[in-house]
Amino acid sequence: MDNHPKHLPADERRAVTVEAVIELAGSQNPSEITTAAIARHMNLTQGALFRHFPTKDAIWQAVMEWVAERLLKRVELAAQGIDSPLAAMEAIFMANVEFVAEHPGVPRMMFGELQRAESTAAKRMAHTLIQRYASRLRELIAKGKVIGELAPSVDDEAAAALFLGAIQGLVIKSLLAGDVGHMRGEAPRVFAIFRRGIGGDQ
Repeated sequence: MDNHPKHLPADERRAVTVEAVIELAGSQNPSEITTAAIARHMNLTQGALFRHFPTKDAIWQAVMEWVAERLLKRVELAAQGIDSPLAAMEAIFMANVEFVAEHPGVPRMMFGELQRAESTAAKRMAHTLIQRYASRLRELIAKGKVIGELAPSVDDEAAAALFLGAIQGLVIKSLLAGDVGHMRGEAPRVFAIFRRGIGGDQ
């Protein structure tokens, strides 16, 4: 069945293209995804695809923009209305894990872009996403130290890196196991260890 109608407004066509790439990345190496494969997945010709994206790099940039916008929005919504910095970070951690479980192609795309030697718009977008995410975490960590919920000696930069690294570790393990959804079960236990490491009762 054709899930990608051929006649769509330009904005919708671009959004559908991004979703198609993420779907494909969930089951194959992103570096091996060709514009021909994307067009075939969408029941389009390559010519129709290039009317909306002049190059493959432009498609990848749009994908990274999609990821950044939606992941950061998910993170902000998860922490919204939570006064406790630790509880907010836990909500963010679980929301991020859920986002990856829903879109397994996303970490494949992220890892692929960050490994590229050359600087591309998509790679720069991935870096910006990580920096903005880490900045939000550092804000919560600093607040936690001020109110006594986190240990005063906690290194904000290192704690944010550890938080992100814990999620990346879960992602890599799940990708190797071929079951990204497995992250959901392990995430609470992993965050509990992180929480004990930065808690104010040490």
